[in-house]
Amino acid sequence: MKKRFWKLPRHSLPLGERTLVMGVLNVTPDSFSDGGEFFTPARAFEHAGRMVADGADILDIGGESTRPGSAHVGAAEEIRRVMPVVEALAGRVAVPVSVDTTKARVARAALAAGAEIVNDISGLRFDPALADEVARAGAGLVLMHSRGSRETLHTLPPVADIIAEVVESLGRSVAEALRRGVAREAIAIDPGVGFGKSQEQNVELVAKLDELARAFPDLPLLVGTSRKSFIGHLLGGAPANQRVHGTMASVAAAVLGGASIVRVHDVRAAVETVRVADAIKKVHNTVA
Repeated sequence: MKKRFWKLPRHSLPLGERTLVMGVLNVTPDSFSDGGEFFTPARAFEHAGRMVADGADILDIGGESTRPGSAHVGAAEEIRRVMPVVEALAGRVAVPVSVDTTKARVARAALAAGAEIVNDISGLRFDPALADEVARAGAGLVLMHSRGSRETLHTLPPVADIIAEVVESLGRSVAEALRRGVAREAIAIDPGVGFGKSQEQNVELVAKLDELARAFPDLPLLVGTSRKSFIGHLLGGAPANQRVHGTMASVAAAVLGGASIVRVHDVRAAVETVRVADAIKKVHNTVA
């Protein structure tokens, strides 16, 4: 079988050999799971180093929280938050840096400073010109499924068939990215667990990841379940900082379902979980 890679400006990440781990680094005061914890550049840089030492393959830096009820942040403020961290990390850590943003202006600044991936939770719905910046830089692009405006991301009623909705919507996002010049081998897709889905639909997405993998067989599938509310719901109302074990169960399920990348806050736990799940998956696929 021909080896596949996620092509980035300075890295080519192998796909299929093992599941990659993306570490979350929020430089926001109001993230649902770690708001304010790494808000200063010094603390963010220290935490980034710890995640790389723990085995992270990618660092994903976010300057605007998307939790329910979070405040909107303008591009200038988002740039002020993320740029010192991007500039401190890009080229100084052994792994590629991603910026979690929906804004073309923020993407442009981060890519110019050395970021290699843009992670867009809107799937280009909020600011399609973001894809132009990615194409110009030859960067990677994560397209996530979500519905509605930024204000209604978490309040829209769930659709009847979530798998069909995600496949159709991500298909449109991928087509728009390609139309704007993003290379297909630079695109990854994310089903958007926790964004505009019911608790049951979040579980369904994880359980049926293989259907999404079959719908987009040539694109790496990124899954972000880390500490999300559906896990707290399944654990009887556990707060975000007590959802590590539930998160790792969902990570293992995602790996077995076909995820190429998992996005997590707890990197060391995820690296160990992925290693075991990958070994089980390899034997299962050999037997099958």
